[in-house]
Amino acid sequence: MPAVRSRTVNWRKSLEQLCERNGSLEIALPRYLTHTTSTDGFDESGSSLIWRVRLLELQEDGILIEQPSALGQTIHMDEGIDLVAIMAIGQNRWMFKTRITDHVRYTLNERRKIIAMRVDWPTKVERCQRRNFYRVSTVAISLPTVLAYPVLDAATIWAAEEDSRARMSMSSEALLRGDKLPDAHPVLPEVGPNIEGTLLNIGGGGIGLQVESECNGVVSNHRHFWLQMTLPPVIITPFGVAARLAHTHIDSTQAIYLGMQFDFSHSPQYKKFIIDQICKYVTETQREQLRRHREDMRGEQ
Repeated sequence: MPAVRSRTVNWRKSLEQLCERNGSLEIALPRYLTHTTSTDGFDESGSSLIWRVRLLELQEDGILIEQPSALGQTIHMDEGIDLVAIMAIGQNRWMFKTRITDHVRYTLNERRKIIAMRVDWPTKVERCQRRNFYRVSTVAISLPTVLAYPVLDAATIWAAEEDSRARMSMSSEALLRGDKLPDAHPVLPEVGPNIEGTLLNIGGGGIGLQVESECNGVVSNHRHFWLQMTLPPVIITPFGVAARLAHTHIDSTQAIYLGMQFDFSHSPQYKKFIIDQICKYVTETQREQLRRHREDMRGEQ
């Protein structure tokens, strides 16, 4: 049996080994096309956030994983919500569709209990092609683009944070009134030319970005960045956040992974603004999923 096929067939053994090593799964909320009769009708025009969550236990009736979090806050996901799960081992990735079946109290150790999510065992697991780690025949997710600007004067970050908050507030009010959205050119701190990255994952205190090898000069010479992004179709108004480069590594394709730690030292209350944007994205994406499920059920009756 070819090596690739062997690894795919033995995905369950790989999952067991990952669990024994206290490893993690990556999960994302898929977005579906609004008008389609196929449950595989993924909307690739929208953006999906990926969380890395701890793999807790493999049970007969499902897989237990921890709930995702951002900046120390648990991000609640409802029962019945579809997820895309990614199992990453080295440079290899396997993807599958699953669904949250329930939430259970789980004992991590004698001192700590948490609320975990139980998700369905997959019916099909596929290995991603190296050229596209997030697409297989039945699942595809699109990752957000982030513009990373090297900060030249940290004292100018506060004004950019205030502009982000004001612009988001004006956008929300405009949408409620049915008015045109405000100008999409946000205020920036004093920065140098940007590099473009892909948001690979979001964690407890920051994000992981992937940039091309030609960005190495900027990455080597700067440690403080202003990250600007949108999360379409939920959040189409650009917003930004300061971050410090915590670590880097180069993968087998020579792309550079940047571990970025959010920095709220200029305005500690800005942390809540960023959490609010992430929670808004999750809430709206789940709401759209549940609406789609109801439409599918009516179509089957």
